[in-house]
Amino acid sequence: MPESPLFPDREFAAFLFDMDGTILTSIVAAERVWANWARKHGLDVEAFLPTIHGRRTIETIAGLELEGVDPEVEARAVTEAELEDVEGIDAIEGAAAFLAGLPADRWAVVTSAPRALAERRITAAGLPLPAVMVAAEDVARGKPAPDCFLLAAQRLGHPIADCLVFEDAPAGIAAAEAAGASVVVVTATHSHPLETPHPGIEGYGSPKATADGALSF
Repeated sequence: MPESPLFPDREFAAFLFDMDGTILTSIVAAERVWANWARKHGLDVEAFLPTIHGRRTIETIAGLELEGVDPEVEARAVTEAELEDVEGIDAIEGAAAFLAGLPADRWAVVTSAPRALAERRITAAGLPLPAVMVAAEDVARGKPAPDCFLLAAQRLGHPIADCLVFEDAPAGIAAAEAAGASVVVVTATHSHPLETPHPGIEGYGSPKATADGALSF
């Protein structure tokens, strides 16, 4: 994390974390599963894989409009395969200590993954399970819609404008922007620079809490 503050003179009531690519990396495992699925359906694997990140499985599949394919059935099959394959899932540098330093009622995980898969991956990465999680099944519209971040802020009991979102993918960044949150982009898994007006970090340092319980970063 940079030595100078990313948000000078700014404090936050709560932190909202995307999961994949933000507090952990499951790219290797996820792409193994999705590559198998893509080959089964005759897709160009290399062109398809970049489209899976940051979105709900059912929306990724439905968006392909494949003839004879039931998105709900296929989404369940992909999730079951992902639940079985957690090899190579690791925490982002510094994430475990950073999360451990936050008050349990001041942070949430906001993910496009189903809850069971999110819990499986968080545990596999050796990270603490959050007291508040918004997962794929908790909202009718996934990222880039703002619903998930708005719901997380509501469950934590804080205005979204007082929350800082940690994201890595364009769909999630767009969702956070639409919700009205501040955003920091985690670049640990990026192979190419992401065009964004938001500050970025490769790993985590230490959160700071003020006397009244506000958080700074």
